[in-house]
Amino acid sequence: MSALKYEIARDLARTHTQTEYTELSRALLAERYPLRQPKAFVHTYGCQGNVADSERIKGMLSAMGYAFTETSEEADLVLFNTCAVREHAEDRVFGNVGALKPLKAEKKDMIIALCGCMMQQPHVAERIKQSYPFVNLVFGTFAIHRVPELMYRVLRGGKRVFEIAETQEAAPEGLPVKRDSLFKAWLPIMYGCNNFCSYCVVPYVRGRERSRAPEAVLAEAKEIIAGGAKEITLLGQNVNSYGKNAEHGVNFPKLMKMINDLPGDFRIRFMTSHPKDCTKELLDTMAACEKADRHLHLPFQSGNDRVLKEMNRGYTRKAYLELIRYARRVMPDLSITSDIIVGFPGETYEEFRDTVSLIEEVKFTSLFTFIYSPRVGTRAAAMPDPVPYSEKSRWFSELLKVQEGIAAERCAHMLGNTYEVLVENETKEGCGMLTGRTGGNINIDFPGDKLLIGTFCRVKVTGAKNWLLTGELSD
Repeated sequence: MSALKYEIARDLARTHTQTEYTELSRALLAERYPLRQPKAFVHTYGCQGNVADSERIKGMLSAMGYAFTETSEEADLVLFNTCAVREHAEDRVFGNVGALKPLKAEKKDMIIALCGCMMQQPHVAERIKQSYPFVNLVFGTFAIHRVPELMYRVLRGGKRVFEIAETQEAAPEGLPVKRDSLFKAWLPIMYGCNNFCSYCVVPYVRGRERSRAPEAVLAEAKEIIAGGAKEITLLGQNVNSYGKNAEHGVNFPKLMKMINDLPGDFRIRFMTSHPKDCTKELLDTMAACEKADRHLHLPFQSGNDRVLKEMNRGYTRKAYLELIRYARRVMPDLSITSDIIVGFPGETYEEFRDTVSLIEEVKFTSLFTFIYSPRVGTRAAAMPDPVPYSEKSRWFSELLKVQEGIAAERCAHMLGNTYEVLVENETKEGCGMLTGRTGGNINIDFPGDKLLIGTFCRVKVTGAKNWLLTGELSD
């Protein structure tokens, strides 16, 4: 039996087991709530990968009989899907879990569940076990597909359940999905990371890279398109690594082209992309695919070669800038965004200025900028870090000021131009103003009927104030 056939057979067996647990949990919930449908509140922290995981969790909960609510006060099940990338995100989780204690005392039957990247860390799971006795269920990233089984154990036994698997498995195909949007869809194509950047905990909580079979990705893409989605975002901790060492021989550019060739009126986006694995083949494919957004999120983290080496990023400043120049040569209208860490352990002000000079040279559309946050178990957490946080905050403000000027200049150049936007929402309910996003991932606010939400419209930019664009519908 081939490896692919073995995986399919194994997944079917595992899915069948979870299907049985789904029905058993459904029956227990019907007994517990005979006169109404139980409600779940699912809150997601962190990246788009977590959002996609939550959509699958909600799909399984829906199959078990849960409806959904937007408040913990109305919920019979409160589930937090957590993020471990930065300390601030972890602190928010602990604070919000603690705030549930009086609610749990009021509603004895309420189930509180915590899952995701934070919970995959043994020291976090142990803290929850010791300090938050009112939490019923804790499970890590390797056990998400077992939600029906884990919920059944809580519902049946009433005892606390902690499931922090130490070994990873490829998540089975065929899990139900309850998507948050009718016109935008997250499509995971791979899981895990092999890069081990010295500051990052992701490889430890998400495991090694595992790519989904291209047939499975295409099948889900077709389902998404048939459901009316106008935007598909391909997800992975490093999408550029898709298909590495796989028997099927489909790499990420080939997969993108296969999805682009599917019939339908939709856009393709992807994240996150690692510079060391970003190839000219990928950039050429983006340029050739008419459905691919003209947006590249390519985190560079630091503009200094010594810091990049300490980060274990696997590329140099020169190599990054060469990629950017080539990308803009084949896609002159390309919008580029990036991630930056300010104040990495041992970074000097002069090295930080190399980051600022790279920003000034590239002129990014926008940046996601963070002050370094130590993560337990990573190599960087043990490095000397002599620069005080107050000094790093000053650097941070300096960088933001530079980027704000670049963003204002970019907005001014867009004035008078017309763009196709995907209308996403009202800026405020009932205000008559909509917000839409261009193929370059740039937002424009404009007046319009909310019936346009979820459609493509052409919008002319009529106002540009700093990084805020306003416009009007164009015929």
